[in-house]
Amino acid sequence: MKTVVFVLLDEYADWEGAYLSSQFNQLPNWTVKTASVQQKVSSMGGFKTSVDYFISDIPADVELLVLIGGNSWYLESQELTNLVANRLVTGKKVAAICGAVDFLARNGLLNDRKHTGNAVYLWQKYEQYTNTKGFVEQQVVVDSLLVTANGTATLSFTNEVLKLVNAMPDDQVDQTIALHQLGFYTYCEKFGNPYA
Repeated sequence: MKTVVFVLLDEYADWEGAYLSSQFNQLPNWTVKTASVQQKVSSMGGFKTSVDYFISDIPADVELLVLIGGNSWYLESQELTNLVANRLVTGKKVAAICGAVDFLARNGLLNDRKHTGNAVYLWQKYEQYTNTKGFVEQQVVVDSLLVTANGTATLSFTNEVLKLVNAMPDDQVDQTIALHQLGFYTYCEKFGNPYA
């Protein structure tokens, strides 16, 4: 069984992890867990979440770490910085979206790879961020085992993360996400009724 851990800080953006977590949760060989710096967090939409792990308790062998954006990524957490840095150095998969990418930039974790985020100008005052040439103006960027995305890229982020971990064949991933991107009727015209 493979495990994906979603890091959710207080005021996390519900929608940024919803498609991805629901896809993983429907796969027979994956389990979804949550982690944070505190035991209970609330989403921007008001959902209350009691997490499975504190950051310090996340098992080292998790297949994927997903950092979900929100309003609390300005936090100072050496523990979280070290966790992500160690995963990137040791070749373990990490995905980050929206404010979570800001956290990576602020802590110098994007300096040796291509990436995207909400906007590079937002990071001008981050002393540890030195890789403006590595910033790509796209919804999602995949560089080796790191996926980064801006806050409007929820479906594209889901698509690329599922492909990164080979959750299902790439064409199946594309078709699964297309249902939500295109809408039911346009999807049916292109691929047929998925429920028939």
